[in-house]
Amino acid sequence: MTSVQLQHFSMRIGGADVDSGRTMSIVDPSTGATVATVAQGDAAHIDAAVAAAQGAFESGVWRNKTPQERAAIMRRIVAAANDVADELVELEMSSNGATVRQATGFHIGYALAHFAYFADLAESYAWQRPAPIATFPALGQAVVHREPIGVVGAIAPWNFPLLLTLWKVGPALAAGNSVVVKPDEHTPLSILAFARIAEENGLPPGVLNVVPGDGREAGARLASHPDVGKIAFTGSTAVGREIMRLASGTVKQVTLELGGKGPSIVLDDADLEMAVDGVLYGCFVYSGQVCESGTRALVPTHLHDEFVARLVDRARTIQLGETRDWDTDMGPVIDAKQQARILEYIDGAVAEGARIALGGKALDQDGFWVQPTILTGVRNDMRIAQEEVFGPVLVVIAYDGDAGDDAAAAIANDSEYGLAASIWSSDNARALALAERIQAGSVWINDAHQITCQVPFGGYKQSGLGRELGPDALDAYTETKTVHLDLSGGRDAKPYDILLSHAE
Repeated sequence: MTSVQLQHFSMRIGGADVDSGRTMSIVDPSTGATVATVAQGDAAHIDAAVAAAQGAFESGVWRNKTPQERAAIMRRIVAAANDVADELVELEMSSNGATVRQATGFHIGYALAHFAYFADLAESYAWQRPAPIATFPALGQAVVHREPIGVVGAIAPWNFPLLLTLWKVGPALAAGNSVVVKPDEHTPLSILAFARIAEENGLPPGVLNVVPGDGREAGARLASHPDVGKIAFTGSTAVGREIMRLASGTVKQVTLELGGKGPSIVLDDADLEMAVDGVLYGCFVYSGQVCESGTRALVPTHLHDEFVARLVDRARTIQLGETRDWDTDMGPVIDAKQQARILEYIDGAVAEGARIALGGKALDQDGFWVQPTILTGVRNDMRIAQEEVFGPVLVVIAYDGDAGDDAAAAIANDSEYGLAASIWSSDNARALALAERIQAGSVWINDAHQITCQVPFGGYKQSGLGRELGPDALDAYTETKTVHLDLSGGRDAKPYDILLSHAE
């Protein structure tokens, strides 16, 4: 696998490399070493990118292509990106600390598969949908058209940089829009590389623009820009609220995929061996830095001790180490600030009465490492059970199994979040009935992290607004226009005399 040399990455605006005189350092979380520099954009660069995107859109160079033509180019881009997948994997690993297994499968492989799915949608999407013929107030036929919005702004997170960016860029391009991406400051490398690959393989200049920069400067300008018709954001709930506020000034469309505090509900008839593995996978994959992670394990009181013992024994096998080693299971967290934040949450939980069953500390080595941590003695009203930690921390909460599934459902729903949940049971009917009661956008039965491009993804409550993925993914990147054609055949069949009854 290739290694990233200390090199400089420019912004991509209107098909050209753009520098600013300011740079951001890209740090490998596994070592703390600087691996690259990136041009730092500001509000003026966002303005330039939006102007380039608007110009490309108005020219029709992309939007006027047929859906089949757009799909063909998108597939060409996927093929070219797959040819350099190892390079994209290294770019992701070097900036976000993913292990090589995670980066290869989820971060890059999954991302490109999703982009291909959106290409398919361009061809299958119902761009015109005839309505039933109307006979009142006059005979007529309406056709509902779905048209591109114009300029779409995409603000992406650091945990799955390319994947979650392409969740926005893919449907936006399939629908004929132009896009301006503001990647997270930690992880702009893979989308910058992807933008160049896209232009080299048929995407016209200006259709996809990438401006790395500070969220408070570049991100805020993108969210509030009057020429941006849509903002798609993935990140924290607090920032999502600010994005929504900024977007409201020009009443632009908004999609928000925000935080989570997922419950993993273990019922008393669960296969405990599978449930243990599933709960650990649901919480600790990618060091717990996944918005839909199942960070609250809800366990019947009479199974609590046995389940915790099994969790701890199994979690001890999770191997931390060199992220480019295929034997490594879990990598670091994103940076020193997040490492300190996670440890503060753990210390705060202990101060509230929680007990550390496993982990709870940083590793004494370079980089930003936190041990897989399991906390017991946790009540759902504790801060550790209510707030998103975004790290490798699992809390175990006992519930009264004798109260049926009501107690588990009450604890699961006692959260401001509602992104995802899992249920572990050997009784499918029981699990399905419980799933109907869980306030979450995704509920997985006997599994975790089952996100596929074929079904919608998003959250209830403070976990977001709107949905990404699924067969209707293009809806959020189009405007709806109804065109009515009169079929009445003349003036006499129309209801104009309601007003104009005294015409000579």
